[in-house]
Amino acid sequence: MDLPFEGAISRYFETEAPADIRQAILEADSKSLHDPDFPYDQELKRKVYDAEMAALQIELVRLQSWVKATGQRVCILLEGRDAAGKGGTIQRLTENLNPRGARVVALPKPTETEAGQWYFQRYIDHLPTAGEIVIFDRSWYNRGVVEHVFGFCSEDQRVRWFEQVSPFEKMLVDEGIKLFKVWLNVGRAAQLQRFLDREKDPLKQWKLSWIDVEGLRKWDEYTAAIAQTLRWTDSAHAPWMVVRSDDKRRARLNTIRSILWPLNYAHKDTAALGLIDPAIAGGIGIWHG
Repeated sequence: MDLPFEGAISRYFETEAPADIRQAILEADSKSLHDPDFPYDQELKRKVYDAEMAALQIELVRLQSWVKATGQRVCILLEGRDAAGKGGTIQRLTENLNPRGARVVALPKPTETEAGQWYFQRYIDHLPTAGEIVIFDRSWYNRGVVEHVFGFCSEDQRVRWFEQVSPFEKMLVDEGIKLFKVWLNVGRAAQLQRFLDREKDPLKQWKLSWIDVEGLRKWDEYTAAIAQTLRWTDSAHAPWMVVRSDDKRRARLNTIRSILWPLNYAHKDTAALGLIDPAIAGGIGIWHG
């Protein structure tokens, strides 16, 4: 696959990556986790992960049956840095659900018409109807982080978005929509390692874009934008769940648990759910740049 930025990730690693990040990647083996501040130094064992995920998959099917039978509306926003594991988490959330009642929304760049609309307008069209689960692979939070970092919106537009987002989400919750906001956070070394892996894999190179390449140089700008966005948009009616995703297996399990635990769906098996690991998932206090 011939990419216009072919080799750009490797060149960044060799010539621009901070020395400590480069060293962490060079010293890690296939099972090690790169961030010394991560609460675990090894990824969760496959056997444990598979057993816990199998139990959670059953609970997700039960959840969907309850949603359909009772006309509930569930809306899940999955956000995070590039390569934080959103795609894999969405796959585990949906792989055993009936696609007629569970949709993934991943909107492309706004059209000229959409760019002239109220910012939230195009997202409203994709909100769940009765009996449906909708997962947004990125959402209206693009304005708080990506659009801001890359200059795709003005500062006045972002300020207006901050003023409107919490009231907008309160309207959704007051309407009866079960709203979950999940931020997947990944360390700098783990992110770069995942980009390097994608660059080498012809089946995954499509996941890379010029924003990913340029974003590597904007780590600090992203950090500041994320911190501000999480702080200003966390609310009692729509709190953030931050999940540390250097270990994708622990991240997926705890993301699913964070969605299942608050919902009182029929035939819920609390023993099968397992507990949310507070070292991996929690409120915005668990986030660090």
